[in-house]
Parts: sequence; structure tokens; C-alpha cells
Amino acid sequence: MSTIHIPTSFNISITFPAAAFHRRLGAWFIDTAVLIAYIYVMGEIYTGVTRGLDYGSKAREFWEGIGLFCIIVPFFCYHPFCELVFKGQSIGKRLMKLRVINDRGGRPSVSQVLIRWIIRTTDYMIIVIMISGASGGRSPQLLMQAGLAFALLTADIILVNVTARHQRLGDLLAHTLLIRTTQKAGIEETIFQHVVDTYTPVYPQVMQLSDRDINAIKNILDSARRHHDYNLAERAANKIKAHLHIETDMSPYDFLEILLKDYNYLTTH
Repeated sequence: MSTIHIPTSFNISITFPAAAFHRRLGAWFIDTAVLIAYIYVMGEIYTGVTRGLDYGSKAREFWEGIGLFCIIVPFFCYHPFCELVFKGQSIGKRLMKLRVINDRGGRPSVSQVLIRWIIRTTDYMIIVIMISGASGGRSPQLLMQAGLAFALLTADIILVNVTARHQRLGDLLAHTLLIRTTQKAGIEETIFQHVVDTYTPVYPQVMQLSDRDINAIKNILDSARRHHDYNLAERAANKIKAHLHIETDMSPYDFLEILLKDYNYLTTH
């Protein structure tokens, strides 16, 4: 399985499983089917509502405006809305167990999601072309759009297969990655733990670390456990001990876990 390496603030790289091409393709087909189904359903609803209304009447113009709004806005906002609300996943990505993260391993920002969305133009062009083709459209402009859309799609396919982090153009510009995941979305979603009120912090020096450092610690700990990589946990623990001037014989796993508990307690009490 191909992996993506992300450097942390401790100069230690962590790994995520890269999204396989067939999973990307499967997610794209599912999302495309969802959008086409939505357009079809809304079109049927619009036809039913406007049936019997005179052309040019104010009532028909009103419902035409409402219909266009209800079709166009959700259609074009589908991907950014899903990725922001559902933590980096659309319906297709969720079913194919994929997720968008930023290049530090966390959830993408609003601006990153919007950049990915803008560079998704090829997706929308292909869908519009499919619909236009089904309706019998064969204009020169339509053919030019088809050629441009498939050229951009081909470029994305090439980039996904040749770039080190398997990024398409939108990901390269937005500094985002598409990874395979089973449960966790990103490091920001997993740093907070429930700590009992009677807990006593062991290393108050942990507050010298930044939020990004804590995120990195959690991600390193998860990665080390997932891959049974004792050396990864040990290297991180040694760097943190040196930085915070801590001396302990505690195992790297336990030490990193205690640091996270201390941080959670000290930031919430």
C-alpha cells in the first residue's frame, strides 16, 4: 500500500495510507451519481410544480427562479459543503473510506476547501456535458468544452499517479491530501481526551508546547501504535524530553500518553 509521509514539528515524519486510484474513481462516480440523481429529482419536482402555469406569468417566473436556485446552488456547493460539514468527506469519499486532510495531517481550512472546489471545474463540466449530450446537444461550443474537460481530467489522472503525495491539481494548489481512513479524520479531532477532575498532572512543562506540537504528538503516538513502530515513539519521546528538560524512565508510549493527558487537564481546568 502506498503511503504519504507528513513531517511534524519534531522533524519526525508520520505516515498516512494514500488513497488508491480505484477508490478515488469510485468516490467520483458515487458523487457524480448523487448529483445527477439530485438534478433529476429536483427537475421532476419543478415540472410538477409549474405544470399548468401559463408561460410568462408571474407565478411561473417565481417558481422558475426558485427552481433554478434549488438546483444550481446545491449542485455547485455540494463538495465544499460536504468537506466542511462532514470533516473532509463527501458521500462518495465516505463510502470509499477516503478523507481530505491538510498537508500537516489535520482538517483542511475553509480557504483550502474552496481552492479544491474551484479546481473541480472539470467535474462539473463533465456532468453538464453528459446532461447536454443526453438532451441531444452537439454544438461546437459543447464539443470544445468536452475536449477541455477531458484534457483537465487527464492531467489530474496523471498528477495523481506521478506526484509523490498522489495529489491532483486542486490538492497541489490547496496544499491538501486525500488519504484512506477508517475512522479518524485528522489529528485535531483526536487530541482531546476525557480526564477525571482528580487527575494530577505529571509534566506541567507540557504547556510550553504549542497546539501544533500537541497535535503532532497525538498523531505520532497513533501512528506508532498502528504500525507497532517503537522507534518512532522513542524518537519523539527523546526529542520532547530534551526540549522540556524532562528525565524519566517511562516507556515512550506511556510518556507520550501522559503528556496528552496533562495537556488536556491543564487546558480545561
